[in-house]
Amino acid sequence: MFRGRAALFDRLARVFDNALIDQRHTVAPIDWYREPHGWQERTDLYVTATEALFEEPALKAIAGAGLTPADIDGVVFVSTTGISTPSIEARVGPRIGLRADAMRVPVFGLGCAGGVTGLATTARLAVAEPGSRWLFVCVETCSISIRLDSDDPAAIVATALFGDGAAAAVISTEGGGIARIAGGGEKLWPDTLGIMGWRVEDPGLAVIFDRAIPPFIEAELAVAVDAMLATLGLARADIDRFCCHPGGAKVVDAIETALALPRNSLDLERAVLRDCGNMSAPTVMFVLERLLARGLPDRTMMTAFGPGFTCAGLVLEK
Repeated sequence: MFRGRAALFDRLARVFDNALIDQRHTVAPIDWYREPHGWQERTDLYVTATEALFEEPALKAIAGAGLTPADIDGVVFVSTTGISTPSIEARVGPRIGLRADAMRVPVFGLGCAGGVTGLATTARLAVAEPGSRWLFVCVETCSISIRLDSDDPAAIVATALFGDGAAAAVISTEGGGIARIAGGGEKLWPDTLGIMGWRVEDPGLAVIFDRAIPPFIEAELAVAVDAMLATLGLARADIDRFCCHPGGAKVVDAIETALALPRNSLDLERAVLRDCGNMSAPTVMFVLERLLARGLPDRTMMTAFGPGFTCAGLVLEK
């Protein structure tokens, strides 16, 4: 698809080699990228694909909690890779059996931090109404924003990095689940709006990735994590394992360096990146799923970075 642009080849080859990604999943067939697409086509694909991707993890999470869709009292839906009004949970809810009076909280703009922030937000809503049962769903179709019409370095990185995915969880104060959410926090750094996000352009969204992200994480993450843990009366030494959003290979390396973790401590993060690419918000949930399958430690801290520039954290107890 890049043939005829020989000057790009060396840059592309390095980016793809360094991404350490073996496969990704996309909502559109590969030939879709051979033609130009504007806002309407991209949005139509986002709505259709996101509706489909919402269903399977939502129903799986509800069944895994021993519930039916009619038992769900509220839904938090997180997505930043497209827009839809009515929002996706309103479109899909009746189809999968959610009640007409279930509360709906669609959230936009969290980017890669959405998996952690979405879980934390859902937990706070559950605590606000003890006994209520909340469904958290995040869906991202990052591949729709891949742009082959740009030589911008961030666009080239996105071409090698982005994949699509969806994840869900059920949260309640009733207990009996696989983990307890002990609390969470966020850190927003001022004057960092240009580090990560979207530019809204005529053909579609254009990704913003600053090369400073890995060194920024190395310099700032430990202080942010320590501050979040301190509000919960905890220290880093109390955390048995970190469960992190693997935004890219260099980001995973930077997290290990910043938190003074032994090399390859974040093995599951690298495995998810290898198998699925960067799916934005759902990616950290894929890591959590593998951690649950391995055996959740007594205390885990989830972390993710997103536009703002923001770090989101959440502590889970077995």
